[in-house]
Amino acid sequence: MRVLPLALAAAIAASFLPSPAMANTDPLVASICDYVKANDKNRLRKKLKESRVKLRNIYSGVNCDGVSLLRTAMGAGANDVGEFVAKRLSATELSATEADGMTIVTWAEANGHGGSPITAAIKERLSGGGEESDD
Repeated sequence: MRVLPLALAAAIAASFLPSPAMANTDPLVASICDYVKANDKNRLRKKLKESRVKLRNIYSGVNCDGVSLLRTAMGAGANDVGEFVAKRLSATELSATEADGMTIVTWAEANGHGGSPITAAIKERLSGGGEESDD
C-alpha cells in the first residue's frame, strides 16, 4: 500500500521538471518549424502576425527537432527563411551560445554552412549591418 503514495509523489515531482519536448507540442511551434523547413517565408510571417508574436521574443524558446530555427533553416537549405530570421534577431541573440556551447556562426562553419546566405546575413547583423524590422 505504500507504493501508491510513492507513485503519486513521483508524478507530482516529475510535473515540475522542465520538459523541452513538451514545448514542441504547441501548434504554433509546430507550424513555425514546418514553415522553416519548407522555406515558406510568407506563411511564417503570416503565422507570426496572426499569433501576435515577434520572432525575437520567442526565438530562444523554439526548437525544431532539438535545434534552433537558424540551424533548422541551414540544415533544410531554407535560405529565404533563414535570412528572414537572422534579420529579425538582435546581435546579442545571434552571438549567444546554444545548448552545445557553440554560437550559430561557429556551428555553421564547423558543419559546412559557412558560405550559406544565412551565415552571411548573420555575420552582417553581427557587424552592425542590416536593419531590424517589426515583421
